[in-house]
Amino acid sequence: MNAGQNGAAGQNGAAEQNGGRALEVTDMQKPILTTESGAPVADNQQSQTAGPGGPVLLQDQHLLEKLARFNRERIPERVVHAKGSAAYGSFEVTADVSEWTRATFLGAIGKRTEVIVRFSTVAGSRGSADAVRDPRGFAVKFYTEDGNYDLVGNNTPIFFIRDPVKFPDFIHSQKGDPYTNHQEPDNVWDFFSHSPEATHMFTWLFGDRGVPATFRHMDGFGSHTFQWVNEKGEAVWVKYHFKTDQGIRCLDSSEAAELSGLNPDSHQLDLLESIDRGEFPSWTLKVQIMTEEQAAGLAVNPFDVTKVWSQRAFPLHEVGRLTLDRNADNYFADVEQSGFDPGNFVPGIGPSPDKMLQGRLFAYGDAHRYRLGINHTQLPVNSPHAAEARNYGRDGLMAGQGNGGRAKNYEPNSFDGPVESGEPYAAPLEVVGATGTFGWDERGTDNFSQAGSLYRLQPTDAQTRLVNNIATGLGSVSLGPVGDGIVERSIAHFRAADAEFGERISQGVKERRPTGG
Repeated sequence: MNAGQNGAAGQNGAAEQNGGRALEVTDMQKPILTTESGAPVADNQQSQTAGPGGPVLLQDQHLLEKLARFNRERIPERVVHAKGSAAYGSFEVTADVSEWTRATFLGAIGKRTEVIVRFSTVAGSRGSADAVRDPRGFAVKFYTEDGNYDLVGNNTPIFFIRDPVKFPDFIHSQKGDPYTNHQEPDNVWDFFSHSPEATHMFTWLFGDRGVPATFRHMDGFGSHTFQWVNEKGEAVWVKYHFKTDQGIRCLDSSEAAELSGLNPDSHQLDLLESIDRGEFPSWTLKVQIMTEEQAAGLAVNPFDVTKVWSQRAFPLHEVGRLTLDRNADNYFADVEQSGFDPGNFVPGIGPSPDKMLQGRLFAYGDAHRYRLGINHTQLPVNSPHAAEARNYGRDGLMAGQGNGGRAKNYEPNSFDGPVESGEPYAAPLEVVGATGTFGWDERGTDNFSQAGSLYRLQPTDAQTRLVNNIATGLGSVSLGPVGDGIVERSIAHFRAADAEFGERISQGVKERRPTGG
């Protein structure tokens, strides 16, 4: 094919691609470029100067505005979950769960609700690789007729810690060291060695599912315990499980390292391109349900996010299917500016006494208020789509949507402003006891049994990969008395979970570490 033929074919093909939008049009067909104030721009190729060779003039409004805006294009990245991807879709109810919750969007079978789902890594910055050993955020925003419901979880059913006061320290240990600005094995394992409750999560993270092959090939979890309340006001406790319909696929450590070097945005592009191809990923939502009476008599604390509920005792009940079928047109607008707040509940759903959840009810919304501004809920991605926000919040940076107009900005009032519903979302949480820093009751002292069960549940080859991954990490800890102490305390946690598990890790560390361990 000659160059002329190729050029003509390329132009015709371009019009057929890109959603049918022509990529090349004549200047007569294009809109006029304007400044931020809407004034036409006469020349976007040359700055105003004092003669052909003179300095640039301060009066060039277009130049100054363009440069000033460019300097401010970046907003603070998330402290955690900075690297993320998202897509829109819908949630369809496939089973009747009205026995347990009066949430409208979970009502009739066949009911559909618009959603946006954001996937993310936890420790890395926005420029980090996707294919790393790290938990994945799994955050779902349901745009319901009763307002937005945000279910902010991970691809793990458990977490590292169970008290929010430890969260900043935990994240600091995973982020760049103050001196090296690099994630240091000493910090990661030192924090773990002083936090035995993390043994279950470390056993999960260093196993086969620690590096998902794609966002599409992993499960998602609410992780925390939540409350559902039905029309009669009867409450139950629930845990959310999003089971991937694509099947589980994971990468081993060598595959992950290779992919991270070849394509740092591998998961982002896989999600984007699969949806563009019409291969829409989906997940089946199931829940575990526990009555208040069962919770009171359980051997483990059901609100401890470092532990799972037995699926034999509390089987999974299907709820519906989550499908993603539309990519965001603009990454910054709909992914970077998206804000998920676990405090955003709807009638029929509420929190539990889970201490980590209670901390997140404040921290997430506050992070968005800092990063995006007090009026971030007015951004299209965060505003209600199937409901209307009606309140007396006013003013603040970048207040839009009329800022309430001439309506009164206080409540109660004698005019026509919105009034309270008087109907609580969920049942009251019974709180008894004196205030203080008490830790957990006797049901919260076992940090190791479930970690040992998870190890023994795995096939022999999976156990070997788990042991090797942990031994490689611990083997990177610095030599010397401090490093030796970190290694010894860490191995002791794994020994407490399972004697064989700990011994195999100990031997593996000795092979990788000249002295100590």
